Amino acid sequence: MRTRTETYNFAAGPSTLPEEVLRRASEEMLNYRGCGYSVLEMSHRGPLFQEILSSTTYSLKTILQVPDDFEILFLPGGGTQEFAAIPLNLMTEGGSADYAITGYFAKLAAEEAEKYGRVQYCCDMSSENFCRIPDQSDLRFHDGASYFYFCANNTVYGTEWQYDPQTPGIPVVADMSSDILTKYINFHNYGLIYAGVQKNLAPAGMALVIVRKSLLGKELSITPKIMSYRLQAEKESMLNTPPCWNIYMLGLMLDWVRSIGGIGELVRRKEQRANLLYSYLDESSLFHAHARKGSRSYMNVTFSTGNAATDKEFIQQAEASGLVNLKGHRKLGGMRASLYNAMPVEGAEKLVEFMKEFEVHHI
Repeated sequence: MRTRTETYNFAAGPSTLPEEVLRRASEEMLNYRGCGYSVLEMSHRGPLFQEILSSTTYSLKTILQVPDDFEILFLPGGGTQEFAAIPLNLMTEGGSADYAITGYFAKLAAEEAEKYGRVQYCCDMSSENFCRIPDQSDLRFHDGASYFYFCANNTVYGTEWQYDPQTPGIPVVADMSSDILTKYINFHNYGLIYAGVQKNLAPAGMALVIVRKSLLGKELSITPKIMSYRLQAEKESMLNTPPCWNIYMLGLMLDWVRSIGGIGELVRRKEQRANLLYSYLDESSLFHAHARKGSRSYMNVTFSTGNAATDKEFIQQAEASGLVNLKGHRKLGGMRASLYNAMPVEGAEKLVEFMKEFEVHHI
């Protein structure tokens, strides 16, 4: 039996949450602030949940500095539903869209979009096993594209865009599921940003969508009502019963972010965590990072020994030492350490210490 304080959870998602957030949710689980019942039992039309919704929206807008010409939506279905919702809402009838294929989930998004229009690849990094992010000069845009889509952080391969791609007047759509709330966002460069919440924001089951208002109302005629950004914006994310618990938990998470110092402190911590691990990997004789320098993710550090049996032994021994969920995605293998906002710096330190000890016995 292992306690929470003895465990560091490196899962790629659903991921670790701050203990302070979990304790507060636990305290309010049965009786939300003296109302006599739980948020899980609360009417989404009632004043208590309306306050939760409005305060969560305000906190998110304030912390991320979302401009007034954007709508903030809390939608069911998680990030995968947005693979379809984006072309349904943004691709014109008989139109096309540009996609940057930089990893597993970008490819899935492009394949889903092909059901609703023509998908054109601006780049395809599969020939390099997705070990790097394309340079701006590598991107090839197409005339008439309704939007340009990219995945800001690739959890499977451990790469992350370190710049905002620039387009010739095409709205930019970004999947920031893994790195939202870990950096400052220049919304001027984007038309739509979305994130499955299960990595840095809240428990799994919801997608956050931040969309420029001028892009609303362009949905295809076949778009289901529940997936219409325009209708969801008009109904303030309550076209149907929204993911109430996720919205509540997001609000608690944002309270925690404010309490530790906001985005600036999250940036400092992410750099400290990732630099500890990458510095060791670049010196190690046993472990090797998958992603190239300049393209490396702060959130998902992918690495291996080059030997599947040794990788398996490492994962098993790490698990026994309280360093859990380090197994890499099936597409890449090896190991993956996810260092989301709730991962304390001590988790990265403990992992590096263990890797050093493991290396001594395997070189």
